[in-house]
Amino acid sequence: MRVGVLTGGGDCPGLNAVIRAVVRKGIETHGWEVVGFRSGWRGPLTGDSRPLGLADVEEILNRGGTILGSSRTNPYKEEDGVQRIKSVLAEQGVDALIAIGGEDTLGVAKKLTDDGVGVVGVPKTIDNDLAATDYTFGFDTAVHIATESIDRLRTTAESHYRAMVVEVMGRHAGWIALHAGLAGGANVILVPERPFSVEQVVEWVERRFEKMYAPIIVVAEGAVPEGGAEVLKTGEKDAFGHVQLGGVGTWLADEIAARTGKESRAVVLGHTQRGGTPTAYDRVLATRFGLHAVDAVADGDFGTMVALRGTDIVRVKLSEATAELKTVPPERYQEAEVFFG
Repeated sequence: MRVGVLTGGGDCPGLNAVIRAVVRKGIETHGWEVVGFRSGWRGPLTGDSRPLGLADVEEILNRGGTILGSSRTNPYKEEDGVQRIKSVLAEQGVDALIAIGGEDTLGVAKKLTDDGVGVVGVPKTIDNDLAATDYTFGFDTAVHIATESIDRLRTTAESHYRAMVVEVMGRHAGWIALHAGLAGGANVILVPERPFSVEQVVEWVERRFEKMYAPIIVVAEGAVPEGGAEVLKTGEKDAFGHVQLGGVGTWLADEIAARTGKESRAVVLGHTQRGGTPTAYDRVLATRFGLHAVDAVADGDFGTMVALRGTDIVRVKLSEATAELKTVPPERYQEAEVFFG
């Protein structure tokens, strides 16, 4: 049997751990050949692939990013995209695909399954916003990086008695902002799920200044003020219809400075949250996902995604995995409010 593997969408720590697990178990347990398709769905569209042997994955467990490269290519936006993928798989003798990605990559995987291609999905996103799994790998690393950044910014903020606004990733879900904000002791946490009042934020900031401390505000890139809209870095849309967000942190820092008369700075963590070596937790979770994805292929259980439920890895339908996003529920945000101000 010949099995293909690809990584789509944004990169994240732990992708290489999945690839390593797929290759090692596929070869050593089942005697398969494993093929890596480069640049996400662009690989099977164009035939851009490379064989993956044991030596190719020997030293990649602790490596961030993905050795296969990634892209936001959408085959369903390409002319004859599905037929081109089927032709490439047939020409290269690939019997099944393991697709590692978030909602967009797995959405394509679901459609391809419906169109007769054997695909098994592995959930990947630093945003932790896939409802069918308790956790996605990459999230733990992103939270650790954001938390460490908050810790570092706190000392310089206190030295200059200024407000520090930290913008983290999170388009529609504020899990990174919530967890990093709590772990870093932020005084304000703003998430996309709950429009924020600038007046309330300023009140919390001033309360912190009155106590002779420097406020730390953590804001997700998709957070919006009441009556306002998302702050866009560019209005251009990618192949999945997403615009690029960014700038709410700078906007909010300027508002705080104007309303309080106190110095305020914004720091955008951006892609630093995606880079670097994965945490031990993400390495283990990614490895387990890869091993169970191989089992699903061996069972011919296509159209499924491996997921974490409690401490167990289970299989769910790709249709369930892509049905809705997992957002921060009100009660989780309310838990954090006791620390605000």
